[in-house]
Amino acid sequence: MYGFTTLDLIAIAWFIGAWGGYSVMIEWTSLGRHGLNNRLHRYREDWMREMLRREMRMVDGQIIGSLQNGTAFFASTSLLAIGGTLALMRSASDVIEIFATLPFATRTTAGVLEMKFIGLLIIFIYAFFKFSWSYRLFNYAAILLGATPPAREASKPEGKQAAARCARVVTLAGRHFNRGQRAFFFALGYLGWFANAWVLMVATLAVLIVTVLRQFGPASRWVIKNERL
Repeated sequence: MYGFTTLDLIAIAWFIGAWGGYSVMIEWTSLGRHGLNNRLHRYREDWMREMLRREMRMVDGQIIGSLQNGTAFFASTSLLAIGGTLALMRSASDVIEIFATLPFATRTTAGVLEMKFIGLLIIFIYAFFKFSWSYRLFNYAAILLGATPPAREASKPEGKQAAARCARVVTLAGRHFNRGQRAFFFALGYLGWFANAWVLMVATLAVLIVTVLRQFGPASRWVIKNERL
């Protein structure tokens, strides 16, 4: 189909399945609730409850600003990646010659290579939208932080609702940031397809193992539980 072999289709199905399956597992299953991302969601709620009791909240604003700046960096990086991918699409014949010199690379056509570039472009566009929306959500969180009632009203329902509302927005921003970063991780695995389908499957498996270890590995558990390494 469109110049792709059966092995290519199996490899891209494995790539999509690994990415999608990991995303579902980490965000929608009971196992995912024990991962690093979801544990930090609970710490965000603790953060906002502590913020509510503070009279001076400049530090909280600085934390949100630093999170926003980090998100802006990744959003701009994804734009650079999009531009680089578009530039490579204009030089498909040169890229074919480069990969043809690799001992394990499979000879391909310009049409197939351009389809692979389109897939990579879609990944980076997806990452850009996730990072840019996360940036916007952190902006909303800063506004909600400024609208939080003073510390003397921390025990009132209005104060608790304001803190919970800010925590939900920060959590949502973090979730979209994680999705964008996940797209970057799996884009590294996708690059293996430019060599051959086997490299794509192996690279995707390697990315999957690394991301799982980062979520559930002993180092992550020690960090969250304040245990010593």
